[in-house]
Order: sequence, then structure tokens, then C-alpha cells
Amino acid sequence: MSDAADRVHRLELGADAERIDRALADALPLSRTRIQALIEAGRVTLDGVVVERASQPAPAGARIAVDVPPRAEPTLDPEPIPLSFLYEDERCLVVDKPAGLVVHPAPGHPTGTLVHALLHHRPGVAGVGSERKAGLVHRLDKDTSGCLLVAKDEEAHRLLSDQFARREIDKTYWAFAWGHLAGDAGVFDAPIGRARHDRQKMSSRTRRGRRAVTRWRRVERWAVAEWLEIGLETGRTHQIRVHLAESGHPVIGDVRYGGGPARARGFHGPQAAWAREAAAAAPRHALHAHGLAFSRPADGARVRVESPLPGDLVDLRDVLRWHAA
Repeated sequence: MSDAADRVHRLELGADAERIDRALADALPLSRTRIQALIEAGRVTLDGVVVERASQPAPAGARIAVDVPPRAEPTLDPEPIPLSFLYEDERCLVVDKPAGLVVHPAPGHPTGTLVHALLHHRPGVAGVGSERKAGLVHRLDKDTSGCLLVAKDEEAHRLLSDQFARREIDKTYWAFAWGHLAGDAGVFDAPIGRARHDRQKMSSRTRRGRRAVTRWRRVERWAVAEWLEIGLETGRTHQIRVHLAESGHPVIGDVRYGGGPARARGFHGPQAAWAREAAAAAPRHALHAHGLAFSRPADGARVRVESPLPGDLVDLRDVLRWHAA
């Protein structure tokens, strides 16, 4: 973090703020996530009183002090895990994440993550956003491949995070799904939250779901499956996988949501053998973050980055193409 951030920031609000974390994110070169962490740590005061919650409103003229401690030395060790970069400038970069690589350290994955790899290839991202984030602005599931956006400094992290919050970043995915959806394009609009009976899964059948909107169009159609291009208006956990599974057309290879080998047994006649062949060719769930469009922090210019279909999904596509619809 810069020297300007390694001290107490003092400011006076010029207008009423519905939420103090949003007001501070607009006024300071810090991400909203970082500000919320500072509030939780008791490092933000409003007219001399410690702010207790990020959603607390603040009136015009309120005097706010934010105590930003010096950045701690990182405790994560860099690891020389190979990475491919699709785009890079002085403020941000886009990684082409391979399938099978966990993004953040977590129980069961304390090492060998994308964060450890970033610390090796781009040491300057250490601590950006937080130590655990190393500049990452969003995430992908372990077995999802493709575009991941990384900020190189705190202000860039705030600007890019704000674009995500305002839904100004366009994300495009490719998915291979079992069966055939009705029509050539459509929209799923169903809330998503934690499944009631399995906390490892998400579902629209939940009491506390948040609105989730997924747009899709068909790219190619085969006898037992199809290739879909998917755009997200929201970014809920497992959103694409849940919406496709609950439509009856789960992502091929997605064992958690019913797209594994057992799904192939739902086909009959010649299609049964073709479906078994496709299931055997799926090395993981067939979901790829193909495209990312954002305004770069350096100058606001719009950038579009694309990741080609990786080799394992090329192989699956070629198997499926043998049996056209």
C-alpha cells in the first residue's frame, strides 16, 4: 500500500450516505472489502465514535477517521506454478486459469493455489485487496478454466471491484450441457442460495436466495448435448451450474449437480452409447470462462480479453461432434 494509505485518513462527508462503507470506498483508494475489514477491526470512527457495522448510515458533515495499519509482511510463500497471462498493463492483468487449480488458500488447500503462483510470477501483488487475494478481483471454481482478473495495486483493486459491483464487467462462459434446451437462446431468472440439506451445494429451492440471472444462446447442437455461450447479469456461487442443472440440462462432467456419468444413462437407443462416450471424455465439469470485458484502471479504456477453449474441452467437443443432432 502507498505511504498515503499507511496513516489515518480523515474526511468530512459532503452529503448524506446510506452506507458508510460505500461512502469511504468512493472517497479513498481502498476496496470496499478492505474498508469493511477495517470497520470490523474497529479502525473506523464517525464523529469520534467507533463504527460498528459497514451498513451504518452517515449524515452530511460527519467527520470520519480511518486508521489503515501498515501492510503486514506476507506469510504465504510464492510457488513456481506455471501460469499463462492473457493480458497485462501497469495496473492489472488477466490470468488464463487452468482447470484443477484452486484459486485461494483454504482448508485442505493451504498451498499450491493460484495465489501462491501469482506471488511467484508477480510479487508486486502481495497484499493487494488482502494477503489471501493477492490482487484477485473475483474467483472461479477449481475445475472451471479461463479468464481471471487481477489488480496490481489497491486503487486498481477498488476500481475493478466497483465495476463488478455495478455489473459493468461483462463475463462470457462456454458450457457443454446435456440434452437440448428449448429454443436457440433464453434467460434463467431464479434466486440462488445454499441448499437446505447440503451446505456444499447451491439451489434455487432455498429460503434465502438472491436474484440470479443467466442468459444463454446455443453455439452448436449435437445428438446428446449442446455447446452454450452464457452471459451473467449476476455472479452467484455456482450460478451457471445450478441454473442448467435445475433446467434438466446439467453441465457435462458436473458430478455435484447431476451431470456426471450417471446422467448418460438417461439416454436410449444409439444415443445411449454416444452419451457414455461423451461422459467418458469429460475430464471435469465442462465450463470455461471464455471472455472478460472491463474498463482498465489506468485510463478507463474498454478492454476485451478472451481465453480459447482448452485442450481437454476441445477433445470433448470433438467427441460430441461425431454425433450431430
